[in-house]
Amino acid sequence: MLKKVLTAIGAMALLTASKAQDSTKGTTTLTYSLDAYYKYDLAGKASNNKTSFTNSANSFELGMASIRVDHSIGKVAATVDLGFGRRAQEFSYNDTISGISTQLAAIKQAFVSYQATSKVKFTIGKWATHVGWELVDAYANRNYSMSYGFSNGPFFHTGVKADISLGGKSALMIGVANPTDNSTTSNVHQVAIAQFSTGTKDDKIKAYLNFQGAKDLFQTDLVLNFVLNSKWGLNYDGTFQNAIDSSTSNVSSWTSNAIYLNYDPNSKIGFTLREEYFSDKAGVKVNTKIGGASIVGTSIASTTLSANIHFNNLTIIPELRFDSSDKNYFLDKSNVGAKSATSFILAATYKF
Repeated sequence: MLKKVLTAIGAMALLTASKAQDSTKGTTTLTYSLDAYYKYDLAGKASNNKTSFTNSANSFELGMASIRVDHSIGKVAATVDLGFGRRAQEFSYNDTISGISTQLAAIKQAFVSYQATSKVKFTIGKWATHVGWELVDAYANRNYSMSYGFSNGPFFHTGVKADISLGGKSALMIGVANPTDNSTTSNVHQVAIAQFSTGTKDDKIKAYLNFQGAKDLFQTDLVLNFVLNSKWGLNYDGTFQNAIDSSTSNVSSWTSNAIYLNYDPNSKIGFTLREEYFSDKAGVKVNTKIGGASIVGTSIASTTLSANIHFNNLTIIPELRFDSSDKNYFLDKSNVGAKSATSFILAATYKF
């Protein structure tokens, strides 16, 4: 089945590429990417990974192979973004039956849009979330492993939205979507989504205020980007989410605050230090057994240092990560609960 899908994609790519320069057929852009990694956990426990996409230990792993096709003609446009591999499966985790991915799991994004006016655009379909700073495509992030804020969602939305230009650098997005991370649903309670973005004229400061809300969900997220100078940059991503238990009406919450410090001495190499504090004292996301003991609620401080070494389209990412919890949320070599975990990743990403 996969061979047939890839063959069809290849034929489509050749056909669209041959027509990309024909103005009567619109403009087509093709983007391909892939990534792979090796992860070494000092305790040798894959379960010490508590975030997305790097659920392994002492093993070479394939991340994801992607092909994205963007086409536009006049006021209309369409995007099909396909991904194959464990990264894509985890991203579309709800598109499974008895643990087996369906064809929907390969569709990271698929949407059409209409530019109604110079300031208003409507979009319908499935797209990656506006909430947060990190992205599903490995090449788009400077750290290879993911933050706790990203991993606890949302990942994507399926619905309809309007992008409205407010003049200058300011814009507003409003929309309605299925419940978080669902390509299809029978739930009658939809989710409202919104984003307000702005920035300085020179783009040295950008800000994004994000929101999603429903009957039992309220989440706000603030992303700030600062260009300090030609070599230094600073990013902040702070998320707060309330979850309401429909059976008891109890309100619980979790938060994530992450700072990314970037240093690029030249075009060939860059460094990113991510410091994150994740708090889930109420046990909204952390509710499990570790080393035979029940863990309900915890806080985690995570430090990740990554280098980005560039060879044209290829980027090599050596990464060291240290996670520390206030409870025994990890395992040591003897399968005993531990308050910390250390891992090393050597990853490669390629975009063409």
